Amino acid sequence: MGIGVSLILIAAGAILTWAVNAEVSGLELQTIGVILMVVGAVGGLISLIFWSSWGGFGGHRETVVRETDRVVDRRP
Repeated sequence: MGIGVSLILIAAGAILTWAVNAEVSGLELQTIGVILMVVGAVGGLISLIFWSSWGGFGGHRETVVRETDRVVDRRP
């Protein structure tokens, strides 16, 4: 789940929790909204953790140094 999907889940959950006043038999829309917000928040945190481990924040970069003035003697 990406950060975009997480934000959509959080927004949908917030709408169901605080903006919808309808009642559906057998369902609590506020509870579903809270569940969506929690799933979105957890998914967002996991995405940030994986993004950080892949170098998304710039802290984990690898420098490659190549030696160009070295002479290699290849004799058969």
